[in-house]
Amino acid sequence: MAGTPRYRRVMLKLSGEALAGPLGTGIDPETLSYIAQEVQEVAAEGVEVCLVIGGGNIFRGIAASAKGMDRASADYMGMLATCMNALAMQDALERLGLFTRVLSAIAMQEVAEPYIRRRAVRHLEKGRIVIFAAGTGNPYFTTDMAGCLRAMEIHAEVICKGTKVDGVFEADPKTHPEAKRYSRLSYDTVLAQNLKVLDSTAIALCKENNLPIVVFNLRERGNLRRVALGENIGTVIDGTLSPAFEFA
Repeated sequence: MAGTPRYRRVMLKLSGEALAGPLGTGIDPETLSYIAQEVQEVAAEGVEVCLVIGGGNIFRGIAASAKGMDRASADYMGMLATCMNALAMQDALERLGLFTRVLSAIAMQEVAEPYIRRRAVRHLEKGRIVIFAAGTGNPYFTTDMAGCLRAMEIHAEVICKGTKVDGVFEADPKTHPEAKRYSRLSYDTVLAQNLKVLDSTAIALCKENNLPIVVFNLRERGNLRRVALGENIGTVIDGTLSPAFEFA
């Protein structure tokens, strides 16, 4: 299946729960291997790929904070969880023969390189898969924010938000099967309607820097490649749309 990629450098943003698969928590080896194969397909098209993965499958800082733990301490624990996920993804990718680098916002030189923007860009230019770990390195910031920030720093052309549904819907498709899927949305609509795509700070940052977001179903094989090729799947969020939304 030959094609010319629409995007040459993409950021894949995953929740930690995406790695848990049917287990619901922890890391499911089969799911990890599946995601690695999806990334391999995109890299084979000549697309430069980087990833940010949450840590909610291992530890969720906000939940711990709500139960009385100090928020900063809880968030640092969550950052360490993202490092575990990053190392697991690195292993899965390298078992497929891909070259990878994990860059951490928290120093841990025995297992990951420190995050340096120019180094990250150079790795991508050399065809390596770059996995950003430990969020921004600061408490009170989500991995959504880290994904948007890193994407802009390394000049990614799009954020690919992998989910378990086919995009953004007007209502939860699990409880409302009749809900329609948006094919396109404006940043302002996402913010005004408080649609749970990325956190609002991350959406606002993407809006300010005109960085498009594509929300798609990661569980359908080949979808990440289709996004990179520019096929019409999922929901595109950007600042070019008038009116504010379109249904599929």
